[in-house]
Amino acid sequence: MRTGAGGRGPGAGAMAVVAVFLAACAGPKPLPVLGQVPQFQLTGQTGQLFDSQSLDGHIWVADFIYTTCPGPCPMMSSQMRRVQLSTTPDISLVSFTVDPQHDTPPVLAAYAKHFTADPARWHFLTGEPRRLNDLGLTAFKLNSVDGSLIHSTRFVLVDGARRIRGYYIDTPQLLHDIRQLEREKS
Repeated sequence: MRTGAGGRGPGAGAMAVVAVFLAACAGPKPLPVLGQVPQFQLTGQTGQLFDSQSLDGHIWVADFIYTTCPGPCPMMSSQMRRVQLSTTPDISLVSFTVDPQHDTPPVLAAYAKHFTADPARWHFLTGEPRRLNDLGLTAFKLNSVDGSLIHSTRFVLVDGARRIRGYYIDTPQLLHDIRQLEREKS
């Protein structure tokens, strides 16, 4: 009996189609775990203590900004607003300041209002520079909070167990991965 090209039998083409179909049905690979965010307490834009335990069990997105930033921060905050508008109320957003000397709760509240942040979902946090620095460098592996005002422009996706699941420059892939995490939860 003669075989097809490359020595394959007559059913090889059908087997290849079935293999491709089954691979497509397998679903997306789980997002990697890239780190762990420790529990923290900072001060929110309301002036009240913000405890990270309020985020436990929720998917959240973090970034580092400062309110007098003339460059990327307004663009990042606009992208966070898009995330707020494109996701369910169960998704939280957290913006950490890299300028705690200037970004007091009232300053953060005015900034939040400018970006029409939903205060139930989007938290703007300030606090002790040492604690913010530890979070920026050690937990999120992004940037220091050392008075230089230099910071990362990446967004961080964190799951309900405070595990870092991805770093993002823009929102399309971030929104895709948020939806994937939501499906994993259910």
